[in-house]
Amino acid sequence: MSSLSRKIFLAASLILIVTYFVPVWHIGLEAPQYPEGIGMYIWLDQITGQNPHDLNNINNLNHYIGMKKIVPDSIPELKIMPYIIGVMILFGLSVFALNKRWLVWIWIVIFIAILCIGLYDYYLWGYDYGHDLNPMAAIKVPGMSYQPPVVGSKQLLNFVSTSYPAIGGVVMGISILAAGVALFLDKKNKAAL
Repeated sequence: MSSLSRKIFLAASLILIVTYFVPVWHIGLEAPQYPEGIGMYIWLDQITGQNPHDLNNINNLNHYIGMKKIVPDSIPELKIMPYIIGVMILFGLSVFALNKRWLVWIWIVIFIAILCIGLYDYYLWGYDYGHDLNPMAAIKVPGMSYQPPVVGSKQLLNFVSTSYPAIGGVVMGISILAAGVALFLDKKNKAAL
């Protein structure tokens, strides 16, 4: 690969370090009783409230509709995700050192697969939380489930639930895009020779 393409790919790998310090995903809730909104951030290794007491408030609201309590320590994915991203960074450094175009393709495919599996896993968690409700809940609406959207917005009773990538999720997208740009520029450079 050309020098420029290698540098871009190196940056694509190293930018993933940022995801250890910023949230990857954001789930927000807006309702008349919460005009400023409440929400939570999903990080590689934790779930935190958008504001200091939001996670507790969300758990209290969920209790009324029969949802399970969100307990970050009980979610195994939060324990393994930092390692998975670490492996992708190390693999990226190896690809940079070996300077093989086909390895860049493998890195991109594996990373996209990891992100797709992550989104599917997020969907499964949301489905479980939104459908497996306590039949003794204070508020019961026949046929109603409370699964948040994977991406986008959804009306849940008087709440509008939104779900979008946070800074870390955007960084992951930029990483894949930059790796693709590195491949494109390398191919263009070889075609010009």
